[in-house]
Amino acid sequence: MQTGFDLPAPAADALVHSERVRALVAARIAGSGGFLSFADYMDAVLYAPGLGYYSAGAQKFGAAGDFVTAPELGPVFARCLARLAGPTLRQLGGGVILEVGGGSGALAADLLLALRDEPPDRYLLLDVSGDLRERQRRTLSARVPELLHRVTWLDALPPEPLNGVLLANEVLDALPVERFRMRHGRPSQLGVQVVGGQFAWAERPAPGPLAAAVADLQGELGQSLPDGYTTEIGLRQPVWLRSLFAALGRGLALCIDYGGT
Repeated sequence: MQTGFDLPAPAADALVHSERVRALVAARIAGSGGFLSFADYMDAVLYAPGLGYYSAGAQKFGAAGDFVTAPELGPVFARCLARLAGPTLRQLGGGVILEVGGGSGALAADLLLALRDEPPDRYLLLDVSGDLRERQRRTLSARVPELLHRVTWLDALPPEPLNGVLLANEVLDALPVERFRMRHGRPSQLGVQVVGGQFAWAERPAPGPLAAAVADLQGELGQSLPDGYTTEIGLRQPVWLRSLFAALGRGLALCIDYGGT
């Protein structure tokens, strides 16, 4: 496939890892009757334990990684959030900060520094990646060792609602999404199949939840989507948000995503 520019050749260990991911996806396609929805494909390549992009050990953030988020550029972003988190914790008479998807730990370190005079009772970090957890631990140990005793890593959302501040920076856009294409007034679900030993797009009639979501979308737009229109839609995001907000008793929830065009 011609890309218009040359990409560097992957290192040998990257090629080995890629083959392991390919084998996993191929197995899941076979186990799903030859069709794997794009959402399930995205879930596999991003989050499969030890293999997915966010679960394996490759460098992701910063100049040496694949992308840069606001916390990696300096402390300004965290200081802005501190202007919201500080007064909230003060009004509550204390409380916790729960950060979901803590990345490299840069945001946690900068936020704890910005709130050093009035730190949260605890700073909770929830991350599915063991590799990122270890990186967060190293970052916090190096930058705020005197506050490390306030930091706790979680495996899941707490069973009882907490009071404080919930943070999810650049998390929602990393959750798996469905892709669909309009065909003769009806949505088709897009997925992945194996053709000639290679992955290829596949289509099938949209199952009930996806068809209902597309119908709701068209209702909100007040018009039907044109034939051939192809896009993505998040079915997991509302469920994820409800579970996140259920973990908050009193306080403030901040879910932040940003980008440029």
